[in-house]
Amino acid sequence: MGTRVTAPAVRARKVANGAEPLVMVTAYDAPGARIADDAGVDVILVGDSLAMVVLGYEDTLQVTVEDMAHHTAAVARTAPAALVVADLPWLSYHVSAEDTVRNAATLIRAGASAVKLEGGTKRVPMIEALVDAEMPVMGHIGLTPQSVHAMGGFKVQGKEVDAARALVDDALALVAAGVFSIVLEGVPDVVAQRITDAVPVPTIGIGAGRHCDGQVLVFHDVLGLQDGIRPKFVRRYASLKADGTAAIAAFAADVRSGAFPSEEETYHLPAATAAALEPTEVAGLYGSASMSG
Repeated sequence: MGTRVTAPAVRARKVANGAEPLVMVTAYDAPGARIADDAGVDVILVGDSLAMVVLGYEDTLQVTVEDMAHHTAAVARTAPAALVVADLPWLSYHVSAEDTVRNAATLIRAGASAVKLEGGTKRVPMIEALVDAEMPVMGHIGLTPQSVHAMGGFKVQGKEVDAARALVDDALALVAAGVFSIVLEGVPDVVAQRITDAVPVPTIGIGAGRHCDGQVLVFHDVLGLQDGIRPKFVRRYASLKADGTAAIAAFAADVRSGAFPSEEETYHLPAATAAALEPTEVAGLYGSASMSG
């Protein structure tokens, strides 16, 4: 395992200061976390996107703090070198600062080293409470999926002058509140560049162009594990759903034809032992879970 990535180390990663761009991917379980960490990513986000890509919901609003803690713990048990950030789900940081701190603590106890929440200036009191409780916070502005109904769908944000300026103001407010980085989702590249230039913390883009200090994509999108609607900003680096489907189909065909299992994939008794057993004894032995040889 390499040197553990920390929130302060991420905060220092501004490309304008000569740093290498940050790489963040989502992961929701131990196998995914091991793949991401072995690949050398800087940050693993246990995203509330698990609602859609793992749990089968249509949006992120159905996932709970308990869901997030369950998946965060699975990721954290792999002890990755990457920084583990857990999403605070919808309505877990909207009611009060006390409620926010309590819910964030659940995710930290599950194994996260930082939490992420969506929204701009209105989230400042919640962020300040978390930072005061010494929990690192990653911000998230632009297209915020938890606000899908208020936004009228998954739409690019900051396309008008006033909206773009409001996003810059939001970013500055988040920095003043104490975030160590900010995700910029679904904003025009020029707007993302203005925000990146304006703030001292790194920006991590998803559908925000190449001028951010890093990039994030969903694990299942990168690996082609799902073949539904693909946003413009997604680049697939593998086609694992197609490969997996073909593999399972081949297994099914081999089972149905009798080609699986082969002799090499079967446990055998020594010939003398097998010959000494009556047919009924052999049948009983094959029904035993303790058979070996």
